[in-house]
Amino acid sequence: MLSRTADHLYWMSRYVERAENSARMLDAHYRLLLLPRPAEATRHGWIATLTSLGMLEDFSARHAKLTPRAAIDFVAFDREHPGSIVRCLRAARENAHAVRGTITSEMWETLNSTWLETPRFTTQAADAGIGEFIEWVKYRSHLTRGVTNGTMLKDEAWHFTCIGTFIERADNTTRVLEARWRDADAVDARLTPEASEWAVLLRALSAFEVYRRVYRENVSAERVTELLLLNSQMPRSVHRSLDDLYIHLCAVRNAHSAETERRAGELHAALRFGKLQELLSGNVTAFLDHFQGRLNELADGIAQDFLVAGYG
Repeated sequence: MLSRTADHLYWMSRYVERAENSARMLDAHYRLLLLPRPAEATRHGWIATLTSLGMLEDFSARHAKLTPRAAIDFVAFDREHPGSIVRCLRAARENAHAVRGTITSEMWETLNSTWLETPRFTTQAADAGIGEFIEWVKYRSHLTRGVTNGTMLKDEAWHFTCIGTFIERADNTTRVLEARWRDADAVDARLTPEASEWAVLLRALSAFEVYRRVYRENVSAERVTELLLLNSQMPRSVHRSLDDLYIHLCAVRNAHSAETERRAGELHAALRFGKLQELLSGNVTAFLDHFQGRLNELADGIAQDFLVAGYG
């Protein structure tokens, strides 16, 4: 397969996954706004989220004051910042357009119609409209993955599409956890039990019922972290994502990719055989930051071995 084709497929799926994960982070905040939290706790929560998304500096340059509505509009609808949800959906569509001869017509129609529908959601939407937008983004992401897996030939093109999905999911799950831990560390005074806030995070990640089945006990920060980091059966966990990523990397290996494959296997083994207490023996956010750095190094290796520099 041409490197340029692989590059477009890889980034197409990364942008779809990124849009969904950003929507889920917004969903968590949208649900937290319904809890009786102090205003300072809400502000610190948004700072933690924007920091984890790598958006805080750009947001501060554009907005004099951090408010929930300004943060939601920036993450969801900003048409200048490349990390906003609408920009991710646009980038996914553009990458799909570049490889229309490789993907199926159903995939193209799904991604194209998703982009064409975005103008009906605006920054002037009422709060109910924000909730509708979040659910719509999640639905379109599910639809895209379903159409991809249901119609695409299981060849190299499919493998590169899956590689993009799973490395993005692993990265974003660590960012969701990092934002929540950073938020919890930043504010001492709370009006609600912290467990309820972790339960909100589980619901935003469609993981609350899974948590109940796995642990059958009250929600705790440590158990939620264990589920989202180490559980190999949890679809959005980092462990599950690295399981799948390693399989797809092995399927497309070439003469130059041995080191990248080794790095992927090393990260996978750390979660497969690691214990939560040992992995998080120090500062939790520091561990998650370090793990994100290693995922970025892995992504750089994938780009060097398979893709075209400068695309995406």
